[in-house]
Amino acid sequence: MLVTGATGRVGRLVVDHLLDAGVPVRALVRRPRAAVTLPAEVEVFTGDLTVPESLDPALSGTGAVFLVWTAPPRTAAPVVGRLAAQVRKVVFLSSPHRTAHPLFRQPNPMAVLHADIERLIAATGLESTVIRPGMFASNALAWWAPAIRAGDVVRWPHGAAESAPVDDRDVAAVVARTLSQGGHSGRDYVLTGPESLTQAAQVGVIGDVLGRRIAFEEMTPEEFRSLWEGAAPGPVIDMLLAAWSAAAERPAYLTDTVADVLGTPPRTFRQWAVEHSEAFTRVP
Repeated sequence: MLVTGATGRVGRLVVDHLLDAGVPVRALVRRPRAAVTLPAEVEVFTGDLTVPESLDPALSGTGAVFLVWTAPPRTAAPVVGRLAAQVRKVVFLSSPHRTAHPLFRQPNPMAVLHADIERLIAATGLESTVIRPGMFASNALAWWAPAIRAGDVVRWPHGAAESAPVDDRDVAAVVARTLSQGGHSGRDYVLTGPESLTQAAQVGVIGDVLGRRIAFEEMTPEEFRSLWEGAAPGPVIDMLLAAWSAAAERPAYLTDTVADVLGTPPRTFRQWAVEHSEAFTRVP
């Protein structure tokens, strides 16, 4: 199995799941030094999605590929063409852009890219599975951990917006299962956590886990734009604000897919917070 994005937050966990299942793993990295974070038994290949021919050594003799697109869109077609010529199965990490819920229906350039890659894969006739995680629980690390570690008030827009945070480990476990086992070809899996929580409630859960109250203060969208300008692309900021606004005071979209695929229920946001509590008290 070849894992692209093998040092990312999902890919790195997919590597571990496959190894635990006794599956030989190849990892594609853009920079050789990134491989130091990977287990010794992983076969590492250097390649870049923007240089499609650089993938050939990693693809040769590989049965299945976990594809995480982390590049501009211009080389998507030749990359998918190379996959079609050399492997039989692709599991693609996409987004829930087909889901009829306002959180996922806002204009989003990444969703457009995902849809285009899905069409390219479908046109090849490859065995394929599309994985569509909703909001990741681990977003809390980038969004709120700095303020919580500093003991500050968490200031954030649209505190009433609801989502169903999904644990990265559940996403990775579903990916590994679909890569290594049959019966998932042609499937389209939307993954969510088990409960609908407002953003303010998620901060409250983290506070409960840490044993202290964390104050939450509503921030205006304009303040959010100013704060995050330069830290995130403008279209991403626009998408998040639009999605949160549309999802305010509306229950999140929930699926049973994690349980259906794995046979175990998805982790709750509280479980995720317990297992990552140190990230909210110590600087990484």
